[in-house]
Amino acid sequence: MFHKILIANRGEIACRVIKTAKRMGIATVSVYSDADANALHVKHADEAVHIGPAPSRDSYLSIEKIITACKQTGADAVHPGYGFLSENAKFADALAKEDIAFIGPPINAIEIMGDKITSKKQANAAGVSTVPGYMGLVETPEQGRDIATEIGYPVMIKASAGGGGKGMRIAWSNAEIEEGIARAKSEAASSFGDDRLFIEKFITNPRHIEIQILADNHDNIIHLGERECSIQRRNQKVIEEAPSPFVDSALRETMGEQAIALARSVDYKSAGTVEFIMDQEHNFYFLEMNTRLQVEHPVTELITGIDLVEQMIKVAAGEALSFRQSDVTFKGWAIESRVYAENPYRNFLPSTGRLLTYNPPHHHQDDKGCIVRNDTGVYEGAEISTYYDPMIAKLCTWAPDRTNAIEKMLDALDEFEVEGIANNIPFLSALINHQAFRDGALTTGFIETHYKGGFEGVAIPSDIKDYLAQTACVLKYIEMQRMNVTGPNENQQQQCLAIKTEDTAFECKVHYEAPHYIVSTKNNTIPLNVIWSLGQRLTQISLNDQKLTLRVNKTTTGYILSYRGSDVSIDVLPPHIMKLMALMPEKQIADTSNLLLCPMPGCVTSVLVKEGDQVEPGQGLAIVEAMKMENMLKAERQAVVKKICIEPNTTLNVDDVIMEFE
Repeated sequence: MFHKILIANRGEIACRVIKTAKRMGIATVSVYSDADANALHVKHADEAVHIGPAPSRDSYLSIEKIITACKQTGADAVHPGYGFLSENAKFADALAKEDIAFIGPPINAIEIMGDKITSKKQANAAGVSTVPGYMGLVETPEQGRDIATEIGYPVMIKASAGGGGKGMRIAWSNAEIEEGIARAKSEAASSFGDDRLFIEKFITNPRHIEIQILADNHDNIIHLGERECSIQRRNQKVIEEAPSPFVDSALRETMGEQAIALARSVDYKSAGTVEFIMDQEHNFYFLEMNTRLQVEHPVTELITGIDLVEQMIKVAAGEALSFRQSDVTFKGWAIESRVYAENPYRNFLPSTGRLLTYNPPHHHQDDKGCIVRNDTGVYEGAEISTYYDPMIAKLCTWAPDRTNAIEKMLDALDEFEVEGIANNIPFLSALINHQAFRDGALTTGFIETHYKGGFEGVAIPSDIKDYLAQTACVLKYIEMQRMNVTGPNENQQQQCLAIKTEDTAFECKVHYEAPHYIVSTKNNTIPLNVIWSLGQRLTQISLNDQKLTLRVNKTTTGYILSYRGSDVSIDVLPPHIMKLMALMPEKQIADTSNLLLCPMPGCVTSVLVKEGDQVEPGQGLAIVEAMKMENMLKAERQAVVKKICIEPNTTLNVDDVIMEFE
């Protein structure tokens, strides 16, 4: 067995590998860039080595620097995590030449499966069902149009060396091919150093199902069932679960057998994932093979009880799998939600900054056996930068069945506190609570179908909205009692308050009768059990048998209370002040309609127009690169460019002005 493992990665996956290595009694080494000097994976490892500036090409992607760190620390093995060098055959070969073990598959398997064109040909030869497409490289937009016309629209433009949703574009017509090829080629070159593309048929309304495999050096290959990864945005997974609500045991075995056949055809070793897309008639087609640990591996671990990182380490050390296919059992249901630093209310634009509050649900198993697990690489006070993937955490729940796993996830998301940066927790709550998700009616177009105009929150039920308004009254009452330097007791004076929301206004009286706060309005009297102290971001309320966990944001006139994707702004004031508030003029919002503002922190890599140009609706104006993704900014109306305010390759903050229009 290895005595010291270097993790050639960062963030939550580095922390994840360190956790298992420590449990196995193996020393660990982290590597870090300038931006990660204070990162969690640096703190958790036994040793840490600085490997360069923040840009990944100068640090985490530098094979030479990783090998130097191995020699410096005496590490005899490297776990690559995912992303970066995890599927880089040159890296594995360089390690082998230095007699350092690569905790991953053989070089030949990485090379074959790392190229999407070659892997499709290999899958065909192994008898695996594949998607119709062009088995060659696309060199020009004209060639792309010809191929797409022959295959039939819609088509998927994909980077041959791609992964993680990068270097991928869908084209629905000839008009979209040219831009799709340009963006996919540029993004692929930036992310992988390889701009080769191919085109295949895009299966409409597909599901994304993947099979986890394990293989050792003793001719043992098994599968660990499937994961449903259909909830995606911009081709990146958002929510995953295991098993899939669409796959029965017979289909699972058929897909598993094909995944094993493909792995055997390339003499695969270690953990790997064979990804399929499946149509609504349960026909499935090979998509790609990821020759590494997947981001969503925890859901497989939760339903099988098998530590995939441990198995990867043991296989790399030459050990045989201690179990066979017949030993693998699937128990219960697991769901993973990817918590990202992005603003769902602004088209999911990346968010950067410091985590002023970071208080995730703690890892635990409740009295019903349900499990909460949170894989993370950040901490309160840590900074989310523009250089790397914006993932904050992977929140996972396990329960005996899917319904309870969903409920446990909703509760865990309710309790997840993040402040200081925008995050997608409200959107995750809305997705998990959506009836179509609960019904298992999933496709890779789920988000585009159910949130066509983007995410604007969720319509909150009227009874819940009433509870929120009454809760706001109690919060104000608690504040006022604190100002009176008294604590809640039965003799406290009753407070009269006025409440105003978007669609209602009323007056109420609040007092405390242990253990309830009593809210009395003209029409009814409600006893509320509210657990809250000044400054807390969460409050829990109980009314009869219903319990809610709410997020609390203080405003100058009241509160914004949030519940599972819904935000309700509530003014709570003494009645005479509320009457005076009605006389105050509203603040006028500045007109920015003649400006193109940067929608996210990032680098403007290209400006596509010049001063004096007339632009048309939908025309590309500039490209902003953020979090390793390229974002095209387009004109919303016809206009003339008056002034270009920045130079290409300028780094901007949110709402910095890029150009002005006449």
